[in-house]
Amino acid sequence: MIPSDVKTKRWPLPVLHQRTGKLTERLNRETSEIGLGSLPTRKLPDAVMKSVCGFCSTGCGLNIHLRDGVAISVTPDVEYPVNTGMACPKGWESLRVLDAPDRATTPLLRQANGDFQAISWQQATATFCDRFKSIQAEHGPESVAFLSTGQIATEEMFFLGCLTKFGMGIVHGDGNTRQCMATAAVAYKQSFGFDSPPFTYADLELSDVLVFVGANPCLAHPIIWQRVLQNRNNPVLIVIDPRKTETAMAANEHVALMPKSDLALLYGLAHLLIEAGAVDQDFVKAHTLGYEEFRRHVSTFDAQTVSQQTGISVEQLHRLVHLIAGGKRVSFWWTMGVNQSYQGVRTAQSIINLALLTGNIGRPGTGANSITGQSNAMGSRLFSNTTNLLGHRDFTSAEDRQCVAEILSIPVDRIPTKNSLAYDQIMAGIESGHIRGLWVIATNTAHSWIGSSRVRELLAKLDFLVVQDMYHSTDTARLADLVLPAAGWGEKEGTFINSERRVGTIKRASRAPGQALADFSILRLLADAWGCGELFSKWQRPVDVFGAMKQISAGRACDITGIEDYAMLDRCGGVQWPWTVSDAATLGVPPTHRRLFQDGRFYHSDGRARFIFIEPKAVPEPTCAEYPFVLLTGRGSVSQWHTETRTAKSPMLRQLSPAPSVEVNPSDAARLGISYGDLVEVVSRRGRAEVRAIVTSNVQPNQLFMAMHDLQTNLLTLESVDSESRQPCYKHCAVNLRRLKKESGVRYGCS
Repeated sequence: MIPSDVKTKRWPLPVLHQRTGKLTERLNRETSEIGLGSLPTRKLPDAVMKSVCGFCSTGCGLNIHLRDGVAISVTPDVEYPVNTGMACPKGWESLRVLDAPDRATTPLLRQANGDFQAISWQQATATFCDRFKSIQAEHGPESVAFLSTGQIATEEMFFLGCLTKFGMGIVHGDGNTRQCMATAAVAYKQSFGFDSPPFTYADLELSDVLVFVGANPCLAHPIIWQRVLQNRNNPVLIVIDPRKTETAMAANEHVALMPKSDLALLYGLAHLLIEAGAVDQDFVKAHTLGYEEFRRHVSTFDAQTVSQQTGISVEQLHRLVHLIAGGKRVSFWWTMGVNQSYQGVRTAQSIINLALLTGNIGRPGTGANSITGQSNAMGSRLFSNTTNLLGHRDFTSAEDRQCVAEILSIPVDRIPTKNSLAYDQIMAGIESGHIRGLWVIATNTAHSWIGSSRVRELLAKLDFLVVQDMYHSTDTARLADLVLPAAGWGEKEGTFINSERRVGTIKRASRAPGQALADFSILRLLADAWGCGELFSKWQRPVDVFGAMKQISAGRACDITGIEDYAMLDRCGGVQWPWTVSDAATLGVPPTHRRLFQDGRFYHSDGRARFIFIEPKAVPEPTCAEYPFVLLTGRGSVSQWHTETRTAKSPMLRQLSPAPSVEVNPSDAARLGISYGDLVEVVSRRGRAEVRAIVTSNVQPNQLFMAMHDLQTNLLTLESVDSESRQPCYKHCAVNLRRLKKESGVRYGCS
């Protein structure tokens, strides 16, 4: 929380209008020059402004406290149904990260000598258009691509996707949600007929058995973990994870399987549940398709075979089956440990299969539930217009293209007739020379993408790289030819959609520093400069785009036509989709919590869910004599977020976050002569990292763990993706470890 005596460096709009008339006049002149018009006169806002947190997909409600119109601190909203008065350290510090000295405050253009020079927005937009149009003219329209994000408002994603695809003729664009949620999206779509997480957070408090697969909510989603702790049913907690995570430490059963043997384990559990007579035959017959084929497939996964493949004892396998079969309300939860895998989609579907098999879906406290990563990854999955057409339509469908064209009043021939390349394919296109211009929005590709040393080489090959971000100091922005300064959370408005499908609002409590603009305003400038502004002339404010989103969603599984406006979202504590006009007419007020499939009908045309399965595949990079360790990666601290682009700006969050390190099992450490705190080297076929050793039994022998926040971690990771979702396999690669030097008196501490 920001103390009351700390002065903000930003320009809060109400103070500008009430106290600094001359400054307002100057800003009006400047904004008029760049095409934004005059700043509206607004009265002093209330002392508290409600907003949804901008960090993770939990989607907590926050109160932004203002003093004389200046945002000075935040507190958790006790009335918001997601977090009911709780917040993690990142939420408490969400204002502090906006005041960083390395905020991008003016457009920057790289000069011939390599240095950046500040330029005007008029110069920036002209340069953007001239360079990208020149590349397209010489190399074809598909030679320019964009990489979007799950971090900006849904309205901005929607506008960006429409501007690039329908206005600029850019065919290829993907989001960084490819790194976290593509697997879950594809798994749900194939199994249920639509990307539809079925749960509500209330289910965490209603289950009597909770199974977490490759998920560590105690650290990664602490508010979700608090909901588990509020469960009054004395639930059984089962954690399936190679590493003894914070969540595993609290579990009744920690299933410490061998890395990437989860598919065999889950098929084995299905087989044993069938043998135990735990199948909900009525549900399976009435609401699913493919059960008999699935039963035959898993029949070879007997307890002894699965024990050999996973390292789990036969006794524990039977114990797990007893616990799951004995539960009346069993919920299955997964996140990146499943999603970030070379066979992640089928692993996610093996979890879905368990829920279908036992009839644990559509009822309170049940479900096959994917916990989302980024703050607006769900918004990106539905409305970003990247690798699927708006509202989960298909670019290759003439019917879908015509529908979108009519809703948005645009010529149908402006909509691409082919689906976009995925993130990894865009990177491959840069390597081959087919993609020569790239626009990166609110993501840090040079840090976060697999095999990051090669990523930097690829970005350097581009003819023109544009980075649109809050900070000019990100790893990717440092490589850019043009930097566009963007506003962050708290400096703009719109909506986010969280893990449980809840649409909530974000608020503009302050003006962004210098000439930085909301992504929405940047898109308006670029649309006009490109010459396609007339296509989007109706979208002058984010709320205008929200209206278009409602129209696009009509009749779809994600229908939000019953949401009246932003005020309704605030009034109701957010609204979970679907919420249709018919729902509003029938029910009036949206229920606080709403789960899917309560009627047993799924989104396939026949209303049935599918059992989908595959024969497990070997890991793409097994260990060997030269690289004898498996490297696991994941969230390393509750206080940090992904590449630390924002969270590292907070002194408090930095103090709570450990220094770069690798976890080593005591037996391996003793064999290699490594002590706690020693400087060690972790090496893969792609790179090396120097970190401190943490000697702990939390990792098994011959396994190591590094946090993804460390820039060095992705120097090591393997460039392997799931063939169904194109999501990278961050969680498994072969590495070696050695002590660099012995340092007496060195203590491991926080950075």
